[in-house]
Amino acid sequence: MAASNEPASERRHRGRRADDTGAAHLHKLIELGIALSAERNHDRLTERILLEAKSLTNADGGTLYLVGEDRRTLHFKILRNDTLNTAMGGTTGVVIPFPPLALYNAETGAPNHNNVATHVALSGESINIADAYEAAGFDFSGTKKFDAGTGYRSKSFLTIPLKNYTGEVIGVLQLINAQDDDGTVIAFSAAMQPLVEALASQAAVAIDNQQLIHAQRVLMEAIVEVLAGAIDAKSPYTGGHCQRVPELAMMLARAASNSNEGPFADYTLSEEDAYELRLGALLHDCGKVTTPEYVVDKATKLETIYDRIHEVRTRFEVLRRDAEIAMLKAKLDGADPAEAEAAFNARCAELEADFAFVAECNIGGEFMAPDKIARIKAIAEQTWTRHFDRTLGLSWEEANRLKDDPPPPAPATEHLLADRLDHKVGVYERGEILNLCIQRGTLTDAERKVINDHIVLTQQMLERLPFPKQLKRIPAIAGNHHEKINGTGYPRGLTGEQMGISEKIMAIADVFEALSAADRPYKTPKKVSECVKILSFMKKDAHVDPDLFELFLTSGVYRDYAQACLRPDQIDEVDITPYLSARAAE
Repeated sequence: MAASNEPASERRHRGRRADDTGAAHLHKLIELGIALSAERNHDRLTERILLEAKSLTNADGGTLYLVGEDRRTLHFKILRNDTLNTAMGGTTGVVIPFPPLALYNAETGAPNHNNVATHVALSGESINIADAYEAAGFDFSGTKKFDAGTGYRSKSFLTIPLKNYTGEVIGVLQLINAQDDDGTVIAFSAAMQPLVEALASQAAVAIDNQQLIHAQRVLMEAIVEVLAGAIDAKSPYTGGHCQRVPELAMMLARAASNSNEGPFADYTLSEEDAYELRLGALLHDCGKVTTPEYVVDKATKLETIYDRIHEVRTRFEVLRRDAEIAMLKAKLDGADPAEAEAAFNARCAELEADFAFVAECNIGGEFMAPDKIARIKAIAEQTWTRHFDRTLGLSWEEANRLKDDPPPPAPATEHLLADRLDHKVGVYERGEILNLCIQRGTLTDAERKVINDHIVLTQQMLERLPFPKQLKRIPAIAGNHHEKINGTGYPRGLTGEQMGISEKIMAIADVFEALSAADRPYKTPKKVSECVKILSFMKKDAHVDPDLFELFLTSGVYRDYAQACLRPDQIDEVDITPYLSARAAE
């Protein structure tokens, strides 16, 4: 071997430069691996992969493709070319107009190895081409046509597969026209190719991880949506509640995040915070999946699976008919016809008034006065005669309830209204007198507890789920929306200081949606002004957060929600000034 004329010192210097360059590249790859694994934005991630690969190889342009979900197409994701000043895809917002590349022939199903990018996607092998115009085995007619139209000269290509941890190709990185220090287009260095492949490997893992995280997120949200939809579908009257509450909660949360002054000046709703709040809001009533719909939807006091007012009305019909029969018998026995008819008419008027009163009491109101309760009990003392066996045609369970209080054989005299032992079904009290004497609303104490317990069940259900760190507050967001600022809420009796902003937002969203809903059988739809007024009383009683209530008004969230979700006849003008503090009114 001939001796080199290069001085030894120069050889050592060149060796050190090569070592330094290699060390710099290795250090760069390590930095990139860390950066890629930390990036959460998909567009920024894919864009950085291409830009770093271009920088590493001093390439003039490049394209990043991703394999489609059907595994039959290769989609343009990012496209860059410095000479042509082209930047598409990624964070640019510029849509790449080119259709995806077919990995298989549409007619024959044969794999497409004509295109270098599709060949790399199918084979999983890197391809380094010094000059596309001289390369054999691949169809570069499209490239040459592009060059002819732009005056560009596509020459060197380095095409690398992106493989995930299972070895599956999930994309392709293609670099074009490597350049030397003078800007002259050269072939991609064989020594540089392993570095680009190492970068591609790191990139593939980062993309795959991000796709897996996205898929899990989509799956989780879909499951939550299905559960929320099932709860809404369970009741024909509260359908949409689990969808509308999240919408209103997100409106109020964004308003708080957009505040530049006041109590929420430092509050920021990040993307993760918003996602957590939305899922928590969708799940806020998940415990209702165990609550009987005839309790949730109880529109009148006597309603169970059906409204028993019809049963009571039939008894009044029986009493009227008994009165008519008594009148006719009196006439046959020689009584004065006019007096008999007068007595009958008086009895009919009494029965009609009594039934009208019972029917009125069946409609839940704000307050049942003691005199009304006394009248219900007096009406209940009236009797009627039952001529048919009350034990026939019953289910095994209902017949079993009669064992402790068997009805007397027919004919039997029974009270017009009664609270019988067989009216007690599990925790439920179905006694007619007891229900008609409910002082507020339509629910008994036992039924109200069952309704309230859906919060406890919600918390228990959600606390059993292994939420990731960034979603750990979902059980609190979903389960604390019935807590009150003054500590009198349920189930935990938390005070305002013990609640986060998201939980306080949920409390307002749940109340306002319930007040304004037009699909509840136990109340007529309220106008926006009525809902705001009631909510203001709740603020005065320290049930809801006063700062959020004022933001709810001053930001116009109440109005925006009404226009989006309420009926036109519910939307009216609201003067919010009387409801604001002096600070907020300024």
